[in-house]
Amino acid sequence: MKTLILPASPQAIERAAKLLKRGDVVAFPTETVYGLGADAFNAAAVRKIFAAKGRPADDPLIVHVARIADVELLAASIPPVAKKLMDAFWPGPLTIVLPAKKSVPEAVTAGLQTIAVRMPAHPVAAALCGLVGPIAAPSANTFSKPSPTTAAHVLHDLQGKIPLIIDGGNTAIGVESTIVSLAGAPTLLRPGKITVEQLKKFLPALKIVTQVKESQKPLAPGMKYKHYAPRTPVVLVLKPTPERVQTLIAAEQKRKKHVGLLCSGIYHTTADRVMLLGPTADAAAKNLFAALRWLDTQKLDIIIAEGLPEKGFGLAVMNRLRRAAGKII
Repeated sequence: MKTLILPASPQAIERAAKLLKRGDVVAFPTETVYGLGADAFNAAAVRKIFAAKGRPADDPLIVHVARIADVELLAASIPPVAKKLMDAFWPGPLTIVLPAKKSVPEAVTAGLQTIAVRMPAHPVAAALCGLVGPIAAPSANTFSKPSPTTAAHVLHDLQGKIPLIIDGGNTAIGVESTIVSLAGAPTLLRPGKITVEQLKKFLPALKIVTQVKESQKPLAPGMKYKHYAPRTPVVLVLKPTPERVQTLIAAEQKRKKHVGLLCSGIYHTTADRVMLLGPTADAAAKNLFAALRWLDTQKLDIIIAEGLPEKGFGLAVMNRLRRAAGKII
């Protein structure tokens, strides 16, 4: 299969919509990361997502909608607090988990009784959902690898596996949406741009459960399996100082290892390759996956990543770094 990349335009969106309606999958930009979409009510099409990504079948998908009314096609019930969250944060990077209608294919829900829904803010994603209806779409990358924030990232992972990528440039946020479950006690399942502090204004009793055991079913994407990881092993340093990080780098280099460094600011280091995430959580989120992907091309033996304060949006960045790391110190 030849994979075509088209610049974002009304014509590209119409072409993608035709592919989706006939049961194909396409990649498209959202404000968070690029998504790999299929018609949410076409089970055979949804299974093509899992095949292209190499995604485990028990990992549920998020369904994207163009309007709040479309949630009624997917959810068996919508509590009043869900409507308040939709009014406050949609369109935008918040996914809400609700009881699912029986008409939603099991391929989307991974056999759960719930459905994860969000309304994307990106004009390409919104227009595509408006033409097609609800679109099931995880990140458009090989499963467990760093998520794609450019069309080039998608092509690197999925070339020859999907027919079309719409190129909308770099994504604005850079990490996946916040996921909150309202199917039972309000629970944060994945942190994102919409923070715990923002959610607690509507959900004061919000619980936080972002990981499940290997023996358990994941309630949302990113909860069970290793995610966001490059091939090169990542070591995450939770309380980094320039002195502490440089000591770790020197120790690896003494063992003849080539070391990459992922850091927030510039300082003297002997690391073989350095990528700056930036001084804020917003900058770090936008740069994180591209930085991991670039370092992974540099023939390194190890990547040392500096941790961020786990508050506000920093909680989301650290969630991704923790899941990407093979070792945390």
